[in-house]
Amino acid sequence: MVRIYVVDNGGQWTHREWRTLRDLEVDTKIVPNTISFTDLLKDNVDGLVLSGGAPRIGLESDLGNCSEYLEKAGFPILGICAGHQFMARFFGGEVEPSKVPEFGKIELTLLKEKDMLFEGVSKKSIVWESHNDEVTLLPNEFELLAESENCKIQAMRHKKKPFYGLQFHPEVEHTEYGERIFKNFVKICRK
Repeated sequence: MVRIYVVDNGGQWTHREWRTLRDLEVDTKIVPNTISFTDLLKDNVDGLVLSGGAPRIGLESDLGNCSEYLEKAGFPILGICAGHQFMARFFGGEVEPSKVPEFGKIELTLLKEKDMLFEGVSKKSIVWESHNDEVTLLPNEFELLAESENCKIQAMRHKKKPFYGLQFHPEVEHTEYGERIFKNFVKICRK
């Protein structure tokens, strides 16, 4: 059974991420962002989800030990909302307050339909947003996967490592293909 932990960054939907993984029959649990990388290795994790969180990554940059995970991990990592922003900033991207903060339903447009994370997802779909900040400069080592009208970096992927970032919330039921995206991430973690 694949083991994927959800790193708690204080987000309002951390438990929904955990529950989605649990419902997909993943060995999962919520861990604090202060858990050491050594302890994650001892638990033989196959992947991590960096949850959203209360910190405004555009204004603050500390998410516990998430820097260590991004620096050392060879397994897949999925950053959601603040986790996505933190990942972008860690790798040299920029995060700033959104010109148009997005809350609720928005239309997502895929730019790379062949990516494993979005396998089986329509080119245009409805996703759920809740953010005041956004990634405004893509890190050099990443490629852009999706955008929306008001947020040009909705999804990204590291070019060499199995690291993904999503500005939107796939764990929320209003995201049309949210469960599909989680299933795809589980498949990525199984490889």
